[in-house]
Amino acid sequence: MLEEAKLNRIKKELLEYASLVEGMIEKSIRGLIQADADILNSVIALDEPRANAFEITLDEMCIATIAQHQPAGKPLRTIMMISNINSTLERMGDHAVTICESGLFLIERPAVKPLIDIPRMAEVVNSMIDDSITSFINEDAKLAQSVCERDSIVDGLRNQITRELITFMSSDPTTIERSLHLMKISSNLERVADLCTNICEDVIYMVKGKVIKHHKDSL
Repeated sequence: MLEEAKLNRIKKELLEYASLVEGMIEKSIRGLIQADADILNSVIALDEPRANAFEITLDEMCIATIAQHQPAGKPLRTIMMISNINSTLERMGDHAVTICESGLFLIERPAVKPLIDIPRMAEVVNSMIDDSITSFINEDAKLAQSVCERDSIVDGLRNQITRELITFMSSDPTTIERSLHLMKISSNLERVADLCTNICEDVIYMVKGKVIKHHKDSL
């Protein structure tokens, strides 16, 4: 039989992993805003290896727990969802690294435009990471629903950034490469938001038994 204490240890590891990934996103944008290559390089050189280690550890914990305790029902569903979230967090970390790589390119060149919407996107995305994991740990379908709703805010900011940068590129071709990197950053943030939404859709299904992938406006 799977002990609650063992399951809680796995959940604690998941929370620490999510906190690391959230910090990677925050630092990737802070390094860009502050034009600080040290911050950006620290995400690539230090945080990414730590994130990879977390993923491996969590994966091994989930596999060992299933093998040793052969859980069924809700405990098994919980372990399987932790395994899925683990993979999702690894992908989020990859997006943070990609943002840092674009940031390292941009900070050595003149700014195309003031950075206003990208930091706003990052703020919303980080709240989505935090709340998506919290909604899972607490089995909170209402919080999960609020995360799904925030996805449209991120999409709107990404679209606004894209429209503005297309205007800049059309009027000044010398801004094209820099603008494409900014668009890449916004797309990576948008993808992290999508991944958070995926987690929360699964939380809602776990708690309510309701699929909302194609109708997120109601529980």
